[in-house]
Amino acid sequence: MALTISYIIIAIYSIALVLIFFYSLAQLNLLFNYLSHKKKNETAPKFNLLDPKEIPFVTIQLPVYNEEYVMDRLLENIAKIEYPSSKLEIQVLDDSTDESVEKTAEHIKKLQETGLDIQHIRRENRSGFKAGALKEGLTIAKGEFIAIFDADFLPSSDWLKKTIIYFKDREIGVVQTRWGHINRDYSTLTRIQAFALDAHFTLEQVGRNAKGHFINFNGTAGIWRKECILDAGNWEGDTLTEDLDLSYRAQLKNWKFKYLEDVETPAELPVVISAARSQQFRWNKGGAENFRKTVTSVVSSKNIPFKTKFHGVMHLLNSSMFLCVFIVAFLSIPMLYIKNSYGHLGWIFEVTSFFIVSTIILFVCYWFTYKSIQGSSFNNFIDYIKLFFTFFSIALGFSLHNSIAVLEGHMGKRSEFVRTPKFNLDNISNSWKGNKYLATKLSPNMIIEAALMVYFLFGMYSAIPLNDFGLFPFHFMLFLGFGFVFFKSLTARA
Repeated sequence: MALTISYIIIAIYSIALVLIFFYSLAQLNLLFNYLSHKKKNETAPKFNLLDPKEIPFVTIQLPVYNEEYVMDRLLENIAKIEYPSSKLEIQVLDDSTDESVEKTAEHIKKLQETGLDIQHIRRENRSGFKAGALKEGLTIAKGEFIAIFDADFLPSSDWLKKTIIYFKDREIGVVQTRWGHINRDYSTLTRIQAFALDAHFTLEQVGRNAKGHFINFNGTAGIWRKECILDAGNWEGDTLTEDLDLSYRAQLKNWKFKYLEDVETPAELPVVISAARSQQFRWNKGGAENFRKTVTSVVSSKNIPFKTKFHGVMHLLNSSMFLCVFIVAFLSIPMLYIKNSYGHLGWIFEVTSFFIVSTIILFVCYWFTYKSIQGSSFNNFIDYIKLFFTFFSIALGFSLHNSIAVLEGHMGKRSEFVRTPKFNLDNISNSWKGNKYLATKLSPNMIIEAALMVYFLFGMYSAIPLNDFGLFPFHFMLFLGFGFVFFKSLTARA
């Protein structure tokens, strides 16, 4: 009986390791795509904005919900956008339910008095959440192109001039820009979030886009061709990541996406772990929901090359890797004891090398994305090593939380769209503790995370009597990761 259970554990552990290995190989292929693309001098047809006849009408949509701390900053920044006033309108899609509504209305009225075409659009309910607000605004939008910014984004004044020009190519349905981070160095939490997002916005977006694979509009800091939105079936609110959903439906309709790595759009990262938790939950559950909704269409499509299908499936499975990582982590301690109890199974444990190889691949891939933004000096490399292992440990600490989100997504469990609270903090001396939008309840997962912290401490101890230290570094990172998430969640509350 014990041997049978051991075989089952080994099988589940091995499958999870192999899936992680395939994911790392996909990342490595994206790295090759990224590096080869960086060597190219790409030319593309562009609108001549000096010719009034070529200047298209643009609608800027600002979907907001209870954003008291950042609304003034958002509106003041958007008002600075340089574009012919006769070809620009701004929609503030305000679903707020608090006193920020009145303040926003007053600010908008002042901007209207300056001649700016800006409208304050309110709905009776939040049906469809962000997707519903965007869809309703679209019905009255005058622009043939729709730029979208979340409340914490701060595009430069010439942002439209740098982006709208690429729509001269009639096949392009979306232009997406790279996110920047105005509070990257606020804390360890913001640094590791910036680190992960930078990898997505360099390696993944460029690597996929360079070879015509599916990429995604990131929900903000990009522009849609209105015709593309409508042709793809318009915004739908049946997943928590409506941006990924519409992106795939549009590309399945053969619309092209243009990704601009060199155009940075700064934004604010969550500074409190409860805010990061809600954002991670939404992104990871939404990813799983979209896999469930879209993967059959991707695989069965007759006009998509096999390699694009492979990357599409891996892209839709991105969030599911957290489940694989959690399985490998949790089973690693039983595996340690199985290894030392059944000598004849020793050869099976060579599969653990998959995880080591996967880690090395990701280490190399993330270095190229890191140095493209931060520089490639020796000091930067040393900083990178420290940041990579900090990121790796904390990502492991989030694996339970994100795995629950993934399982809910795959099982079709519906949940409300929970916005990420914004803070408008300039530096570490600013306090987030007065933010009224922060969740004050402790996550029930914290109890399990505390137990897992102790569990992996036991894993570290187990290395001593078994005289097997091969998994000790892994268990140490897991202990640190779950400890970080647990203690930050315990202490960082409003």
